[in-house]
Amino acid sequence: MKKRLSYCLVAALMVVVAPSHTHAQSADLVLCDRLAADSSDPDKPADAKGVPEITSADIATAIRYCAIAAKSSRRAMYQLGRAYAANRQTAEAVSAWRKAADKGSTAAMVELGVLYGTGAGVAKDEAQARKLFERAAQAGNPRGVTNLAALGGSSAADPVRARELLAKAAETNPEAQYQLGLMLSEGSGGEKDDVAARALFEKAAAQNHPGALERMGAFAQSGRGGPKDSDAAKAYYERAAALGDEDAKKTLERARCPMTIKDKRGNVVTNLCF
Repeated sequence: MKKRLSYCLVAALMVVVAPSHTHAQSADLVLCDRLAADSSDPDKPADAKGVPEITSADIATAIRYCAIAAKSSRRAMYQLGRAYAANRQTAEAVSAWRKAADKGSTAAMVELGVLYGTGAGVAKDEAQARKLFERAAQAGNPRGVTNLAALGGSSAADPVRARELLAKAAETNPEAQYQLGLMLSEGSGGEKDDVAARALFEKAAAQNHPGALERMGAFAQSGRGGPKDSDAAKAYYERAAALGDEDAKKTLERARCPMTIKDKRGNVVTNLCF
């Protein structure tokens, strides 16, 4: 049924926006964005929601239209790689990501870096992974910064440098806002600043970043970095949980079932829920 709806959507969009070849190309990119955009991709347009994973019913359609749009768009080339990866076509995904990375897609650099760092689908090469993460980080990609730090990169391994890189990306990117907020809230790479951290979380939460919504719930619940507001905290947690954040789900469950009954050995028997 989903597949049939996807084709109906394709047909409708092509009728509306395809009176010429130029407009048809634009429609291909719109469809590619709709089905395969990555919410963490700095190239993603603001009006494209993005999807954590491409659904199985949409993979074939995404490959078809992203392949057309990729002829003139590095973003579409990256998204084509995502579609191939979702279809377990690793070699094709790697090829698409290499082409996108050559055109400057930092999201593609990160994906390639992950593959080289883990040896998934390519020969493991940590030096190559580090180079790719470094390029992405220098261009302000927040995932490039965090992955480089995890790998022990020369610059982002330094939390002070990581803050600098994230600050640049945080001007527009919700993932960078969230990551920089975490560093400020933990005092990593500089002074701890709950007020600034909360402001960053709030910006990212306004863009429906699950982790930032969960952090805003925690900050509002405790009054950290700003006013205490239990109702607002619950609303933030609910929004984060709806987007799949596991920490938010656990927090809401603890609030619903606050009392734990244990046996003589201290084993949990049940929880009392209200």
